[in-house]
Amino acid sequence: MLKHTFCHIPGFGAGTERSLWQAGLHGWDDIFNQPNLPLSSKKEATLHSHIRESIAQLQAGNGDYFYGLLPSDQQWRLFPAFRDQVAYFDIETTGLGDPSDYITTIVLYDGRQVRSYVSGQNLGDFARDIADYRLLVSYNGKTFDAPFVRRCLGAPLDQPHIDLRYVLGSLGYRGGLKGCEQQLGIPRQGLEDIDGSFAILLWHDYQRGNAKALDTLLAYNALDVINLEILMVLAYNAKLAKTPLGLEHHLPLPTSPSLPFTADQDTIQRLRSQHGWSSY
Repeated sequence: MLKHTFCHIPGFGAGTERSLWQAGLHGWDDIFNQPNLPLSSKKEATLHSHIRESIAQLQAGNGDYFYGLLPSDQQWRLFPAFRDQVAYFDIETTGLGDPSDYITTIVLYDGRQVRSYVSGQNLGDFARDIADYRLLVSYNGKTFDAPFVRRCLGAPLDQPHIDLRYVLGSLGYRGGLKGCEQQLGIPRQGLEDIDGSFAILLWHDYQRGNAKALDTLLAYNALDVINLEILMVLAYNAKLAKTPLGLEHHLPLPTSPSLPFTADQDTIQRLRSQHGWSSY
């Protein structure tokens, strides 16, 4: 999609970009093959200069260049170009951000491997591992997860970051991650009754000695992250459908890996009963 993008060029808004598309100039290569562009000579010179720079920056794998120039509501366009260097991530915590709250688990998924991090075990490794990726994808991560990670782990998380809360919201899907999954028909694999508040109960149960509670918490955390890839592809295709570029640029849905953790239904039912938790 980046090679078909013009709205990152200074002075080229969504209207100018759409006019270029409608004139048959669907990508960067078309600009150099068209002798008469529907632009003023000044704008044409700006376009040529910035497209040459864009080609060089994309070849160098510099996502920061495009992230800094794209309007915030168009940053989803980065996804295909950097998909092989993307980290989907999600954290669980003991609360919503009081000074005493801390991260309990993090799961990172890059489309190939699921990695987990647990407080008191290997949580500090996350800061090192996440630095290897050039694009981050989360749900509400810009507001919640990233600030928590910066405060608790000191990781800058300064890579380009697509927050699906806003991308999906622009498409009419709201109600949190679970709500968006439900609206889009993505199953929860027996973890329908767990949310962030229940994840806190699982953590405390683990601290009381129930190892199965940690496995259940990690299964929930991992499912959130694995489903982020599906949501990202669905959102990308839906946004692309609003452009004149055609179905040939749509991405196939990914094949999700098996969960590397097993949720213990006995633990879930016991905690639900103890805390008066009703089913969704």
